[in-house]
Amino acid sequence: MAIELSYKRRGQGEPLVLIHGIGHRLEAFDPVFDELAEHYDVIAVDLPGFGQSPGFASAADYSLDALAEAVVANYSRWGIDNPHVVGNSMGGAVSVILGQRGQARSVTALSPAGWFWPWTLLLAGLPLLLMKIGSFAPNAILRLLAGSAIGRKIMGLSLYRYPERLTPERTYGDALSMRRAKGFWPMLLGHIPLAFRVPRIFKGATRVPTTIAWGNRDLILSPRMASKAAASLAGINFVVLDDAGHVPMSDSPDAVIAAINETTALATSVTHKAA
Repeated sequence: MAIELSYKRRGQGEPLVLIHGIGHRLEAFDPVFDELAEHYDVIAVDLPGFGQSPGFASAADYSLDALAEAVVANYSRWGIDNPHVVGNSMGGAVSVILGQRGQARSVTALSPAGWFWPWTLLLAGLPLLLMKIGSFAPNAILRLLAGSAIGRKIMGLSLYRYPERLTPERTYGDALSMRRAKGFWPMLLGHIPLAFRVPRIFKGATRVPTTIAWGNRDLILSPRMASKAAASLAGINFVVLDDAGHVPMSDSPDAVIAAINETTALATSVTHKAA
């Protein structure tokens, strides 16, 4: 039976599904959600084992493919078919998989996982591990840190260029979400093989308009990984997000929205030409 994913939905237009990264939740897209909802039918989702969504039955069930399948299994529930998809980090990898399977109309991947070198996986894993451990601090400590700009900077510096821009409530909620994320460990460990081989689905040529946008201040996944993506998957449109970290939606919301709009416009153009 398909997992019913927790989601937030608003707007009218072509469907646009937003997919968060490891240890995160759908609120990661709050900085761009309202503006996107002015032009699209926007659905931000919590992946299985993250946010408010239930997890898989066992740790062995977690994989990028399984996450992609869980999203697709909810299409009929949402009354959509072949939406545009946007993903960040792990969610970016899921988005690419959906595009390569023909289950998305366009793909905008923000600092996506999937094209690692061993050293880049190590650099990504260590700060994520520290954030996971830190999330188990007493709630009072987390609230205290989240309540000040310097505290938010300490808590979110690995993910954001400007973590102090987040609200105290958002920062505290993200920490609790990281603590409760049942999918964190199996997905983190499941990324290890990616350091030594690029999955077949990330090779060849893009099947749908695909943009990879990378923050030039990303401290989790090196922007150099874009070169490996380019060498593996032909047809990618690359965008540099200036002064943005690994989760660029709050650092550079306008640039992220522009990248999404340009990618969806390409899909519309392709559809019109085909017609």
